[in-house]
Amino acid sequence: MKLLTIVLNYRTPEMTLEAVKAAYRAMSGIDSAKIVVVDNDSQDGSPAILKRGLMEGGYDPERVELLLSPQNGGFGAGNNLAIRRALTSNDPPDFFYILNSDAFPAEDAVKILLDFLENHPEVGIAGSFIHGVDGVPHETAFRFPTIWSEIEGGLGLGIVSRLLQRWRVPITPIPSKSCQVDWLAGASMMIRRAVFEDVGLFDETFFLYFEETDFCRRALLAGWPTWYVVESRVEHVGSASTGMKTWKRIPPYWLDSRAHYFFKNHGPLYLLAADLAFTLTHATFRLRRRIQKKADPYPPGFYQDFLKHMGKRMLRTLIQGVASMEG
Repeated sequence: MKLLTIVLNYRTPEMTLEAVKAAYRAMSGIDSAKIVVVDNDSQDGSPAILKRGLMEGGYDPERVELLLSPQNGGFGAGNNLAIRRALTSNDPPDFFYILNSDAFPAEDAVKILLDFLENHPEVGIAGSFIHGVDGVPHETAFRFPTIWSEIEGGLGLGIVSRLLQRWRVPITPIPSKSCQVDWLAGASMMIRRAVFEDVGLFDETFFLYFEETDFCRRALLAGWPTWYVVESRVEHVGSASTGMKTWKRIPPYWLDSRAHYFFKNHGPLYLLAADLAFTLTHATFRLRRRIQKKADPYPPGFYQDFLKHMGKRMLRTLIQGVASMEG
């Protein structure tokens, strides 16, 4: 198989079917290509809607199938279900294309990514230029998070952001030419099979967020860089399954994922330093916003939730340390 496209559904079956329709059209000129729709244990009737929609869509059943996950383990686990099965099949694909259920590739978007990877055998991952339904570009090309990026993000101060530009996580301005980046959002990402064979699948400890960051970092360390390919264009609604745009509180899984990323990739002392850097700088940000009487752009209770999460982790680490000493 040349290409396997994976579309992960979680309670957005109608939108998922639209993403499948767009992907199927974009894959029309690619020989030996297939789409797997994974329902991530939506428990809302999604499988029946997807099954009916795929049948009514008139798709070749050899090229489009539905796979049901027995549980919702998050973004990485849902995609891994299809990736793992494909890798162990008699005909594993050369490339995997991860497409969000709220992302709609242009007619040539998939072929452009495929051609790019075939023409650049040293590149492991390639992602698209993402724009909203209004045509406005989305920030989807990034640098790896560091203590410096925690300071920049925590302060939210223009002059500091300019000084720390090289460490700022979102790459701004958004690149106008294809280029190597640290990591990409997983809305439209094509991955060479050899990358999975070298570094493994997505880390399922991440329920949601930071899994692409971690995966691209592992790939880079193994010699597989990530490229942002601006010629491949994909329309993206954004946060359709997660509801991120309307969060009333920061979900614990975002805080868990952030902490796991720093701990896994840099160790416990680095995580502690990153926590303290953000805590102190964000306190300054909050004070400045209050004096200026400006609205807080973060979800309600964000700072308090961050501090509680950090405190619980530190207490848990302390208890484990005491227990190990006593043992």
